[in-house]
Amino acid sequence: MSSTSLPLLILSGASEGSEPERLVSRARRAVTLDLIARALDVPGLQPVVVATNSPELAGDLSSLPVVVDMDRAGEPFHFGRRLMELIDRYGMERCFYMGGGAGALLPAAAMTPIVDEILGADRLLVTNNFYSSDFAAFTPASVLGDHAPPENDNELAWLLGEHAGLPVRELPRNGASQFDVDTPTDLLTLAVHPQAGPRVREMLDGLSLDTSALDTALPLLLDRNATVIVAGRVSAATWSYLERETACSTRVLSEERGMRASGRLARGEVRSLLGYHLDAVGLDRFFEDMAAMGQALFLDNRTILGHRGTWPSAADRFYSDLRMPDQVSDPFLRDLTEAAMAAPIPVIMGGHSLVSGGMYALVEAAWLRGHDLARHVVPTDL
Repeated sequence: MSSTSLPLLILSGASEGSEPERLVSRARRAVTLDLIARALDVPGLQPVVVATNSPELAGDLSSLPVVVDMDRAGEPFHFGRRLMELIDRYGMERCFYMGGGAGALLPAAAMTPIVDEILGADRLLVTNNFYSSDFAAFTPASVLGDHAPPENDNELAWLLGEHAGLPVRELPRNGASQFDVDTPTDLLTLAVHPQAGPRVREMLDGLSLDTSALDTALPLLLDRNATVIVAGRVSAATWSYLERETACSTRVLSEERGMRASGRLARGEVRSLLGYHLDAVGLDRFFEDMAAMGQALFLDNRTILGHRGTWPSAADRFYSDLRMPDQVSDPFLRDLTEAAMAAPIPVIMGGHSLVSGGMYALVEAAWLRGHDLARHVVPTDL
């Protein structure tokens, strides 16, 4: 592999299942196509290798200067082993790994300095999030072989920095670096974001997504007289970003971060302050109380689900995110979704991605939609 080029390795899988799960897979495929189109314009970022189980994506890529490596049918997928297999197969001395849903808002101009840094270093890791990575560029790629392969890409940067000992540079946190497509709520975010790529935009324009709550909530992020509530697994970095980049006041309730990774969810140990309040007062009063505290609510409702000791199917969770309660079979989640849609304020519900990368992207979308409010803080670029 040339010492003057950095291979881009994208792992972009497709999931079968319910209609909303397939919808997310379609969106991730569109994100991958937009990302590749930008990457092909970045000097030194080559070859582009795409590993996938999707014949549709492979077909879309057939006319592009891209190497497609199909996953073996019937073989259980293991992220770390597949990553190491591809690095070995294509002789990658260094690697820029990206997940299929990552980089939806990452411009070519932001990839160029990453390429330059990796090509100019003997040992280095550049990542969007050291503790939960969606993409990571690193050299030498061979260090992966000295450690147990990670179960998923969120563990990749931590392994490379903490265990392999690579020097770490974490990118500035903004929509471009933090936003990743995991759930239907992320599709709603892309639907209201002016910088979504053309393939994503074409796909979303063919859907009838209910973005009414977001359309009402976004201007409030720029309203100095408004208060916006963000609740769930909210990190200190996201809270800091909201304080710095929004004009509104923010109420943040952060609880149960790491509930899945720590095993608390599986052990039934999740406890939520909002969940206790909902238990005490019921759904209607719950949203009335939220409306008394702010003019919009961004709610990671998985903490409430965990608190109640229930975990509805992915189909139910995703239909709820899409504001389609009639399609939700779980009684509590259906009632929660209906109550949220009937609330006195706009309520946007989703998973962890809503109150992490989604908030970065939504704040940027609010500014990009043409609001002329003077900014007191200049935003940070990649």
